Parts: sequence; C-alpha cells; structure tokens
Amino acid sequence: MNPTAFIKDAFTGPGAVTRLAGAALLVTTLAAQHPNAAFERAREKDLFSLVPNWKFFAPNPATHDYHYLYRTLDENRDTSAWIELELIQNRRMSQAFWFSSRRTEKAVFDICSAILKNISKGEDPTGSPPFRVLAEFIRKQIRDSPNVSGVRGFQFAVVRAAGHDDSEEPEVLYVSTYQAMNPATPAFLRAA
Repeated sequence: MNPTAFIKDAFTGPGAVTRLAGAALLVTTLAAQHPNAAFERAREKDLFSLVPNWKFFAPNPATHDYHYLYRTLDENRDTSAWIELELIQNRRMSQAFWFSSRRTEKAVFDICSAILKNISKGEDPTGSPPFRVLAEFIRKQIRDSPNVSGVRGFQFAVVRAAGHDDSEEPEVLYVSTYQAMNPATPAFLRAA
C-alpha cells in the first residue's frame, strides 16, 4: 500500500473520527503529565474530566524524609540521649514487586504530615487523633526495645531531612511535651 494513501485513509477512511479522537486524547494525556504549567491548559478546559491525571497518586511528591527521635525520662528524672526510630529500611530488589513492610513507614509519614498541618495552622496537636496515634506508636517502640526498664515518660521530635542530599541540614520541625509511659486510662474505658 502506498504510504500517502495509507495516511489519507487513516484521516478520511472508516473510523477516522475515532482514530483522530483517540490520538488527540493520547497526545493531550501525555502532554498534561508534564510538570510545566503551560501543559495544564488542556486539563483546565476539560469540563468532563476526560484527560487522566497520572500525577493523582503524588500531586505533591515528598521531597524530604521525616525522622523520628525520642528520649526517655526514668524514675530518677534523668533524661536519656535522643534515639532515632529506624523506620526506613534499606531497599531490596524483591521490594519492587512486594513491599508490604512499607505500609508502617507510610502510615507514620501520613500521621506526621497531619500533625504538621495542625501546627502550621497554629493549633496545638497534642490532643489530636494523629498525635495520640504517633505517641502510642512511639510508646510501643520504646516498650519493645531491649534494655528499657524504669521508663517514666518520653518525649519525641520530628526532624525533616533531604534524604540522600547531604548539602541540606536537617531541620527540627516539632518537639513534643513529655508523654507518660503509662497514661491514665479515661473513665469511659475503665467502665467498659
């Protein structure tokens, strides 16, 4: 078949409208994924949300890691040195296919993001559900760690670091008040 006739048939033959619409949608979809704002024009005019956004899963990707540190307060009111929780595992090739242990790391990251959002609004996060979940998570890590006895309370800190980029200094984002190691059980739970 003649190449000119083939191209002409693609644009004018049976099913040409469908092929042209599909090609236009493909080109628009690919262009809309580009990070430059100029490529967002097609999506802005898309009233029926036909152009998919593959950036949906990470519209604002994380560019920093959160590191969680804690220190304990013993019965003599002596404070330990800061200890970092080791949540981020070294990656293995098998984790490209199955990485279920990443769920804990991701959950703690999301909880921390919620706490930091409250702080950025000027709110005290101490009574919020994300704070209580993170405090309980750290409390469990302390209880499960070896050689821990006589701990009366703990304090934790959230530090943001650029990951493998050593040119940026870590930044302390939040330091909690001391939390009791054995918090009092609320009355409604004691009655149950």
